[in-house]
Amino acid sequence: MMLFGSEINLQPVWLTLEVATYTMVILMLIGTPLAWKMAKMDSSTKVLLEALVALPLVLPPTVLGFYLLIVMNPNGPITEFLRLFGFEGQLTFSKTGLVIGSVFYSLPFAVQPLMHAFESIPSRLLDAAATLRANALDRFFTIVVPLSQRGFLVAATLTFAHTVGEFGVVLMVGGNIPGETRMVSIDIFDHVESLEYTQAHILSALMLMFSFLVLLLVYSLNRRFGVKVG
Repeated sequence: MMLFGSEINLQPVWLTLEVATYTMVILMLIGTPLAWKMAKMDSSTKVLLEALVALPLVLPPTVLGFYLLIVMNPNGPITEFLRLFGFEGQLTFSKTGLVIGSVFYSLPFAVQPLMHAFESIPSRLLDAAATLRANALDRFFTIVVPLSQRGFLVAATLTFAHTVGEFGVVLMVGGNIPGETRMVSIDIFDHVESLEYTQAHILSALMLMFSFLVLLLVYSLNRRFGVKVG
């Protein structure tokens, strides 16, 4: 595709958006119960779990990617576990591996906003619903979810945006296979290595605008509705 007079391959962009979408959906599904459990934990246990969930925030992406590469190799525990359910494919250097790596790497960006949103809900509302014989599932979907909708929006937005900007983890787990695992951050790196600065400028500018708009949305929500970002 021609952009600003330069030929740009948009396949890495579409792959990045696809992986980010899958990651966001998966993390909303597994991050919600985890965040709810953490919000209701006592302080001593909660601190340990919070530290484990937040590890990707401080751990070098290549370190996380290295260990994911080990556990997802053809003889690794994750692959062996999936084979019990009939999985015959390969996790490393594949789109599936990119999604799994992204889920681990973006976990705190889903769990932390949700946990803060859940903690802000007055317990008296849940207690009142319980006295009216509403079970735990009813209380969650009729009280917790509506009152935490801004937290869900922030968590989904940050998760999606963080996945779009990944480099180290996706390079370690997915490699750099054109048309299969080359995401946009890796594509920019390749253009720079090849001295194709025009293409690198265009893709970098698109990433910059996207990142700014995401942050603008998140902080607007934080300012208007008091949703904690992290």
